[in-house]
Amino acid sequence: MPTAFFDVDETLMSAKTMLSFRTWWDTRSGGDTTWLQELLHSPSDRMEKNRAYYRRFAGVPHGLFLAAGHEWYEDHRRGPAPFVVAGLRALRRHRAAGHRIVLVSGSHRACLDPIARDLGVDDVLCTELDVDEEGVLTGEIIRPMIGEAKATAVTAVLAESGTPPELCFAYGDHSSDLPLLSMVGTPMVVGEDPVLLSHARDRGWPVLPATAGPPQGSWSLLRTG
Repeated sequence: MPTAFFDVDETLMSAKTMLSFRTWWDTRSGGDTTWLQELLHSPSDRMEKNRAYYRRFAGVPHGLFLAAGHEWYEDHRRGPAPFVVAGLRALRRHRAAGHRIVLVSGSHRACLDPIARDLGVDDVLCTELDVDEEGVLTGEIIRPMIGEAKATAVTAVLAESGTPPELCFAYGDHSSDLPLLSMVGTPMVVGEDPVLLSHARDRGWPVLPATAGPPQGSWSLLRTG
């Protein structure tokens, strides 16, 4: 079956979900919100920043974490412009065509599961977090989902289903999505990342705008027609 793989942050959702969720979490709990900006501007590489982000959740019950994700998503979806309109239009077209839809994101299930359920997504490939035997987050990562890890995970999915990569589609907005985009028959760039735009010009890849839209306008693209 043809499969459409979607990055999430700034490809389907206008926000960076991990940052939006953590800001929402800290604001709701009355916790410190300055550490996140300090982490973003630190000289650490992207993987170490991700690990530092998740360590801040050590000791949180996994069930509470997942429930918070649903609350965050409902709040985010009610915002003025929570979706990338072109990404949602593309997802609707793939759904209408009967294609399998898979989210591929460095974010976590607390954010991604409610999005997937809401948008009618079939599968989620994401960063998986370690949970101890008492159901509490340890703060460590079992599996990251950044860069080459996205291509590796997608390769495994296609091998399991027997789907040829040339029949598949992929959508991404960031240079770290390049390994994913390069392995499918129809890659689609969303937004204006200079690395991806360069590849799009050289290889004739389509480019979609990353314009954010309001809930009602974007949501109707999925629910009507």
